[in-house]
Amino acid sequence: MLPMRLSALPYVPNIVAATPWFGLVAAVALLFAVLGRRRVLTALAVACLVLVSYWQAPFFANSVRGESSSSPSVSSEARLRVMTCNVYKGRADAAQIVKLVREQKVQVLTLQETTADFVNRLDEAGIAKYLPYAKTASADGVYGNGVWSARPLANAVRDEVQSSASQMPAGTVSLGGGKTLRFVSVHTTAPVAGYWNQWKRSLDELAAMKDARGGTYVFMGDFNATYDHAPFRNILGDRFADAARSAGHGLTFTWPADRSPLPRMFGIDHIVMDRGVSASGLEVRHIEGTDHAALLATLRMGE
Repeated sequence: MLPMRLSALPYVPNIVAATPWFGLVAAVALLFAVLGRRRVLTALAVACLVLVSYWQAPFFANSVRGESSSSPSVSSEARLRVMTCNVYKGRADAAQIVKLVREQKVQVLTLQETTADFVNRLDEAGIAKYLPYAKTASADGVYGNGVWSARPLANAVRDEVQSSASQMPAGTVSLGGGKTLRFVSVHTTAPVAGYWNQWKRSLDELAAMKDARGGTYVFMGDFNATYDHAPFRNILGDRFADAARSAGHGLTFTWPADRSPLPRMFGIDHIVMDRGVSASGLEVRHIEGTDHAALLATLRMGE
């Protein structure tokens, strides 16, 4: 909601990330304003509630209309169940991830902050039985990102984006009938003190992919930004769409996932889809050992 030119000011990204919660604050303020008979405060609280509701409404559009999260089967429609998760410096439960892949029949998986040891544990847990094709990459030799697939990864590369944040590996998956999707595992710079400009720069580098002609893209991973951040919306432009907003069945808060009893509060993990791709069946699942929840969706690619 904030202009792009102000988005990288210190601590502004952190405040903007809390936008969905402003409605709750406004509701409490409205209650006290009404009880205190403060007309001006009441009007301001109502205005804030209306604005936040309008801004967040697309995330709930299909829920309000009562539409199913899955559309009718179409013979010309290709489907893939996909999943992404930041494994928090390789600390996530690899066996649980493999179990979720099996249960959800995941066909493409992207992971961030992997380590060599974590990848070994993933292999030991049997990931190759379900997703035998993989491409991983690490810029510093310690933490990296990866793509795993049930189908061969064509034209796999270590870094599709040439990002200053991390190497973002990619590969193209064939859906049959001449249809393909190019998956990229995304991990941008976190908006923490001293890295505000680097945060925006890493998002701007992803935004440059709007002009890419490498195929039909799906970017999945830890964007370290919510839809409320202008640099994230700049990535989408008029080409890409955020799966959660497009599906319209609610917000998908994925972080922080390791601070119980506090709830997850921010939707910084995303599945971003190219034109011609739609999403349904979005789910957020807890994974032990990591500060991010896993995000799953069913992608569809029509004619």
